[in-house]
Amino acid sequence: MEKVNVLVIDDSAFMRKMLSDILNNDRRIEVTGTARDGEEGIQKAIQLKPDVITLDIEMPKMDGLTALEKLMDAHPIPVVMVSSLTSEGAESTVKAMTLGAVDVILKPSGAISLDIQKVEKTIVRKVITASKARVDLSDRSNVRKTPVQSSHYLNELSSSKKIVAIGTSTGGPRALQTVLPSLPEDLDCPIVIVQHMPKGFTKSLAARLNMLSEIHVTEAENGVFLEKGTAYIAPGDYHLGVQEKNGKLISCLQQSPPNNGHRPSVNHLFQSLCRTDVSTLAVVMTGMGADGTEGLLQLKQCKADTYVIAESEATSVVFGMPKAVIKSKLANEVIDVDKISEVIKLVISK
Repeated sequence: MEKVNVLVIDDSAFMRKMLSDILNNDRRIEVTGTARDGEEGIQKAIQLKPDVITLDIEMPKMDGLTALEKLMDAHPIPVVMVSSLTSEGAESTVKAMTLGAVDVILKPSGAISLDIQKVEKTIVRKVITASKARVDLSDRSNVRKTPVQSSHYLNELSSSKKIVAIGTSTGGPRALQTVLPSLPEDLDCPIVIVQHMPKGFTKSLAARLNMLSEIHVTEAENGVFLEKGTAYIAPGDYHLGVQEKNGKLISCLQQSPPNNGHRPSVNHLFQSLCRTDVSTLAVVMTGMGADGTEGLLQLKQCKADTYVIAESEATSVVFGMPKAVIKSKLANEVIDVDKISEVIKLVISK
């Protein structure tokens, strides 16, 4: 098996060594180079042609965001951001992920990050996942140009009470930035979203999407009544579920054990909807693995009026989660990410 070649870009010599040691310890990975800033990093990327780059945000000469934009324009390569858990760092990371970065590694706390080895497995997993990502989606000549047509499945959402439930992972922030800003302010139902992200980043993601969208986008809080025309994003490290109280839907956050390694979990969200009297439009977009498939299986078994959209392979950064849904024959429609908002509007307006 060919190794995944990685370029580590970080202004800290300590972080460069720690990240390199962790990645080189895995037999599937080889760090083929390091760089001290974005300028040197771009030169090394052109020279070495790595499979994946880990990229620090705050660096002298050229910061990570500037370097990322230049790389995505000239030499699209899967990039995993290395970010500190500060409000400024979270905002920059979310912006990076909407610009094309695949994922984020949380920089361990402290000036000298001795606890980095605690997240060794996460770092390796994210780099391996990134190596399978498709970041150059600019040439999409194979993407259908025809408008979305209403299908016979649209009649399945017969209940007057409806909800949109979205699950996504790797590449998700960019996909959400395509879907949510295209929805109308008067959308006649709430939206609940699980995006796999570390704790501390989902608030910035919600703020960015809210700024770009007509609908209101916010990080979910426990026990809040779900309002029409509002999207609620699960906070990192918390499961998001939906409960019904006096005929109204409320959010339910909990830190019960991870579901197949995920918290928040798309499966958990879909499973919680089984216990409500509401029609569900479920959307599964780009991401590694199969989170959401098990929950959808249960949701379709307990509710006939469940309509499922899976993102197409043509637009998925990682065609894992949608592929699992399609293979399980749970998808009513398979469509490109830029058509998903059209279908949501069609289904919800029925």
